[in-house]
Amino acid sequence: MAFQTEFSFTLPKGYVDRDGKLHKKGIMRLATAKDEIAPLQDYRVQANRAYLVVILLSRVIVQLGDLTSISPNIIESLFSSDLAYLQDFYRKINEEGTTMLPAKCPSCGHDFEVDMGGSLGES
Repeated sequence: MAFQTEFSFTLPKGYVDRDGKLHKKGIMRLATAKDEIAPLQDYRVQANRAYLVVILLSRVIVQLGDLTSISPNIIESLFSSDLAYLQDFYRKINEEGTTMLPAKCPSCGHDFEVDMGGSLGES
């Protein structure tokens, strides 16, 4: 089995572009050391450390709906719930290498896993 470096996701709300088109499904790749270091030199991050996540996500999201060039402006325009989702998703794939979350059925107590991303092949 090949090492997985890209993970698909579906935003809770989605990005609405200036034409009014909704983009919900996307692909995020694993971050490199450069992805985490380079944004620290950006003047926007130096002025406001909270901006780091905007630059970082714009580097590692390779597709969002029909969009294949993700700029910091797109990340800035996301709904806050989508930004929070992407931050959690980033941590999950980069720290644990998976989008699977452990879960437990509240009725019967059965343990199982839930994929918070989705498969790359889904449309």
